[in-house]
Amino acid sequence: MPNLPAKSGSKIALLLTGGGARAAYQVGVLKAIASAYPRSSPLPFQIICGTSAGALNGAGLACYASCFHLGVKKIESVWRNFRTQQVYHADYLHLIQHQFRNFYSAFQADYANKRPVSLLDNRPLKQLLTRILDLQRIDRNIMRGYLSSFAVTASCYNNGDSVTFFQSDNASEWRRAKRCGQRTLLGIHHLMASAAIPLIFPSVRIHQQYFGDGSVNQLAPLSAPIHLGADKILIIGVDDPRPNEPSQRLLHHPDLATIAGHLMDTVFTDTLNSDIERMQRINKTVELLQQHKIKTELKPVQSLLLNPSQNFNQLASEYFLCLPLAVRTLLRSFGIRQHSDSSMVSYLLFEQLYTRRLIELGYQDGMRQQQQIMQFLAAETADPVS
Repeated sequence: MPNLPAKSGSKIALLLTGGGARAAYQVGVLKAIASAYPRSSPLPFQIICGTSAGALNGAGLACYASCFHLGVKKIESVWRNFRTQQVYHADYLHLIQHQFRNFYSAFQADYANKRPVSLLDNRPLKQLLTRILDLQRIDRNIMRGYLSSFAVTASCYNNGDSVTFFQSDNASEWRRAKRCGQRTLLGIHHLMASAAIPLIFPSVRIHQQYFGDGSVNQLAPLSAPIHLGADKILIIGVDDPRPNEPSQRLLHHPDLATIAGHLMDTVFTDTLNSDIERMQRINKTVELLQQHKIKTELKPVQSLLLNPSQNFNQLASEYFLCLPLAVRTLLRSFGIRQHSDSSMVSYLLFEQLYTRRLIELGYQDGMRQQQQIMQFLAAETADPVS
């Protein structure tokens, strides 16, 4: 029987947010955390929740929950050697064919079995995930006690709900306003659905419903780990640092590229901060109730948010020319150039020079905050190495 992770009265959740290519940053932070643990140590998180590209990173960790270092090494190997062609077709022939199919689909009858419409075709990503992920390992890791729950969130186009698909040892399904949790056996199609960025990648059909990126309509990102029993939540985000200086003055109306980037930022980052503030208010309420010895079903939940120290848009502009020529041509048709005021490139730049830079940035940020992180995880996991 393998050595099981140390048990405690509380559970720690890891929440990985969405962000396309920006998710390479999360790998660097995880690498910094792993460096504080013995090489044979199991995953220090009992619950893993992921959205969009964060769900893909979470799946890699969940598959290797018995060895934290190995899980991080596996996902780092993928991100360090990424090419755009591994995520979506990036040559002129495929891009033209894909746009022609979109055009043809617009003229099909409503009752026809239409193909999903999107700017890019991400079938290469499905092939990559099928090749590198053995999702059957997740169920085995849960049964052996290395993991309590793994959850992936997607957005349902049928009703606008935020749906969390999860595997767990004992968690129950839940239903709240505009969000729910469904117990299921997770597959590649759930990961593809969670990472289907609206308009950029095609929607995914699961049973009789259609799903897209989990960051859309995700009004309460902390809901999933809390419903799965988390007492502490470590959050690795991809939000750009807030500038201290006043907002940049626009001399004219924002162009299409700027608006598209603004929408992407809104989808991937804005709801998390408001949900953390809401949880902090609830914690204060619970504390007051406990002081007055008033019973409540609510419990305090601690959180630690880690965000990058550098602006992703500035980094992406340095590596814009690494994108395949066909993709750069397509982006220019929308007004997106190397130094455009748009964050679109930072989400779509799946090139190894850029992703390696983000991994290094995440590692540096993680090492700088390692003591704070380990204090947050203290007494709840295996003893870290000094």
